[in-house]
Amino acid sequence: MFTGIIEALGTIESMVDQGESIRLKVGVGKLDMSDVALGDSIATNGVCLTVVDFSSHHYSADVSAETIRLTGFAQYKPGTKVNLEKAMQVSSRFGGHIVSGHVDGVGEVSRIIQHSDYVEIWIDAPDDLAKYIAHKGSITVDGVSLTVNKVNGSEFMLWIIPHTLQETVLGTYKTGTRVNLEVDVIARYLERLMLGDKAASKKNDISLEFLAEHGYLKK
Repeated sequence: MFTGIIEALGTIESMVDQGESIRLKVGVGKLDMSDVALGDSIATNGVCLTVVDFSSHHYSADVSAETIRLTGFAQYKPGTKVNLEKAMQVSSRFGGHIVSGHVDGVGEVSRIIQHSDYVEIWIDAPDDLAKYIAHKGSITVDGVSLTVNKVNGSEFMLWIIPHTLQETVLGTYKTGTRVNLEVDVIARYLERLMLGDKAASKKNDISLEFLAEHGYLKK
């Protein structure tokens, strides 16, 4: 489990094709590797990866074809900057929100608006994730825990301060940049809880009719 508080900015050094997967090697920048062991997890742009080899300056991990297909890894290459966070410890401060490192979908930066003391970034999320994104709710973008400042359909807006721009890959974003998104896990659990006994059914999609029937919408 992670918190979405980025510890370092890393760089992809190599991506070696292994047939069904790739072997990824990441330069860790200022990330402290002194307490890392084989099998540990490191979130790499929000994707939980297992360390299979490491030194004080890098780590390697195997990335499956499924992960490549479902995340921004499909567009990464040597030289790409990535956000890094080691799995949280029990004694760690919980500065962000609960982040699993399981990417729900890939969004696209639609607008970037520069203000005097912050940057306004708009991201267009996949339609099937829109219901989980709420004003003032939490969302993970490329591994960064952020607060949603405005929502317009499937598009949402973030206010990013200069420190976050400098210490994460958000500072490299341009219109059209594709980003890994992980919605707040609490929203997903709430969706299941609302289903009640119907959660055991193989046909359990929440519809407008279901919400109205259970008092969440006016009929």
